[in-house]
Amino acid sequence: QVQLVESGGGLVQAGVSLRLSCAASGRSASMYAMGWFRQAPGKERECVAAISWSGGRLYYADSVKGRFTISRDNAKNTVYLQMNSLKPEDTAVYYCAGVVTYYRGDYYSREREYDDWGQGTQVTVSS
Repeated sequence: QVQLVESGGGLVQAGVSLRLSCAASGRSASMYAMGWFRQAPGKERECVAAISWSGGRLYYADSVKGRFTISRDNAKNTVYLQMNSLKPEDTAVYYCAGVVTYYRGDYYSREREYDDWGQGTQVTVSS
C-alpha cells in the first residue's frame, strides 16, 4: 500500500517562500505521476501543479504560474513544490497525490485521476 507523507507547511508572511515535500513509500517499481492539490476553507480542492514520471512535462494552475515550481527526485521517491512570493490567497491545506501511469510523459490535473493521497499539510500566509 502506497503512503504519501507531506512536510514543509507552516505559517508565513506574504512574499516569502516555502518548499513542500512529499515522500512516497510502499510503491512498486511502476512509473508514478504525481501532483499537488490544495483546498482552502469553503472551496473545492484544486490542482496547483502536476508532474510526469519523467519530470519533463509539467502542469501549473494559472494562479500559481511563475511563482510555484514542481519537481521530483525519483531516486528518493519524493516530489517537491517550491512556492515563492506567497500570497494570502495561497492559504490552504496542500495535498500530495500520486497514480501509477504507463506513460512516462503524462501528467494528471484532475482529482479523480489520482489513486493515492497524502494527509495534507497546512500552509497559512498572513498579509
